[in-house]
Amino acid sequence: MNKSTPITNGSCIDAPILKERGQREVFCGLTGIIWLHRKMQDAFFLVVGSRTCAHLLQSAAGVMIFAEPRFGTAILEEKDLAGLADAHDELDREVERLLARRPDIKQLFLVGSCPSEVIKIDLSRAAERLTQLHAPHVRVLNYSGSGIETTFTQGEDACLEAMVPVLPETDAANLVLVGALPDVLEDQALGLLRDMGIEGISVLPAGRADAMPAIGKNTKFALLQPFLGETAAALTRRGASHIPAPFPFGEEGTTLWLRTIADNFGVDAETFDRVTAAPRARARKAIAAQAAELNGKSIFFFPDSQLELPLARFLTRECGMTAIEVGAPYIHKGVVGPDMELLQTGTVSEGQDVDKQLERCRAARPDLTVCGLGLANPLEAEGLSTKWAIELVFTPVHFYEQAGDLAGLFSRPIRRKDKLELAKS
Repeated sequence: MNKSTPITNGSCIDAPILKERGQREVFCGLTGIIWLHRKMQDAFFLVVGSRTCAHLLQSAAGVMIFAEPRFGTAILEEKDLAGLADAHDELDREVERLLARRPDIKQLFLVGSCPSEVIKIDLSRAAERLTQLHAPHVRVLNYSGSGIETTFTQGEDACLEAMVPVLPETDAANLVLVGALPDVLEDQALGLLRDMGIEGISVLPAGRADAMPAIGKNTKFALLQPFLGETAAALTRRGASHIPAPFPFGEEGTTLWLRTIADNFGVDAETFDRVTAAPRARARKAIAAQAAELNGKSIFFFPDSQLELPLARFLTRECGMTAIEVGAPYIHKGVVGPDMELLQTGTVSEGQDVDKQLERCRAARPDLTVCGLGLANPLEAEGLSTKWAIELVFTPVHFYEQAGDLAGLFSRPIRRKDKLELAKS
């Protein structure tokens, strides 16, 4: 099957999903370390992998070689891969050296990679053993960042999921915002919710180990990112309740996200309007300044970051664009369902067969194509304007004050192409 299924009822929530399984173009989950290590100030991410893993992280982070980042790679040598050395003994030795050098570390994550999974290193057992050795000063956890079966944003999901079982218990009613955001965005969300009178708010992950949220049967949580399905499931198993809502991209998405939380905590309409009126007006004005160049334009999403469905909702409803196809690596309706209920698009696809999707993209000739780095330059050479999907993860785009910047990320490639065509003429 390689044909689009038109959607005519104004929502894609119940429309057929084109499911594809073939060659994919994605980064691996190790990439998530780049934003996670900046967020958790007393954590360290130790990748058990190859020199290729080390080069990926160094390049993606842009860290100079003499800097002291909060991540590193325990490089698997030929003797490890051949089984000539005990990988667990060597890992214990490297962790001992690391903690002696960096006494500020309170959380240590052992991150699996393609090589460590291929040779079946049991990092879960290693994490338990190392926690016993170094507790209570350091807690050691593990998760997989391997790209064999995952896309790059799932690295954060796996990391936060690993943290959930060790979060403290509470019987108090509280709200947990789930997802790693830059401090400026986190402060905006916390400020708006606290101005509404909501108390007992915390964030996962917190900046430090001693500030991690407590979880219990009276905990409610709201996701900040649409790629945290496994973390949401883990929190639900701990007894917490999910507050499903459209994601806070743009004025509409932010308002619906905030309103859903406010309704769950009994905030009255007058208080909600008082707190949100001014930033909503600023967001609408900022979006309008960019939407003039997006209105009436078409967009095509290749599956990459799992942000695709919420972003398509924002672009179609607030910027006047037409979504030809919205592809996502995985579609979890319990997470992105509220966005899908608001989204009308030509095709929703899950997974990827890159050759077939390229055929559909070339046939459609969209005004803008959102895709990974590996596809962007070839498509640009064919005359298609592109936007790097990874930029949407690394750039602050949530909530009211960033709504105009979010729209600008999509209007700039179109503006650039218009100027180039004008110069040629």
